[in-house]
Amino acid sequence: MALRQIRIEGDPVLNKVCKEVKEITPRVKELIEDMLDTMYEANGVGLAAPQVGILKRIIVIDVTGEDPYVIINPKVIEKSGEQTGYEGCLSIPGKSGIVTRPNFAKISYKDENFEDRILEGTELLARAICHEMDHLDGHLYTELVEGDLVNMEDLQEEAEEEEQ
Repeated sequence: MALRQIRIEGDPVLNKVCKEVKEITPRVKELIEDMLDTMYEANGVGLAAPQVGILKRIIVIDVTGEDPYVIINPKVIEKSGEQTGYEGCLSIPGKSGIVTRPNFAKISYKDENFEDRILEGTELLARAICHEMDHLDGHLYTELVEGDLVNMEDLQEEAEEEEQ
């Protein structure tokens, strides 16, 4: 498989609405594998197809590092609760911002075999689901940021100082 170039904020593809996947083709399978490889290489927890320049409704998420979800044509069933915290994006490298998202998300989707599935998640998984689904509709988390973006290095330094 191959690593794909991650599109960076300002690339017009990131602001476009993606099209539904009609069937699993060899190209779609290759895209999914490449997306997983690219996400892991970039140390991300999620990646949406438009972030690698493909306008298809496909996202990959892995919040544990060993349990990836391949999510095709997702639809929200339910969102509830609220969580506020720092959020970053592979398309906006080195930056983070405070975003409020649902603390619970439930979606229906098709998996890599094009079988119907339901996924429920809380906390980080709910945040990742909502973040990646926004990409499919041409939205970046920066539209939701409360306050200014900060450098992730500065956040890490602050966290290390608090631990001492």
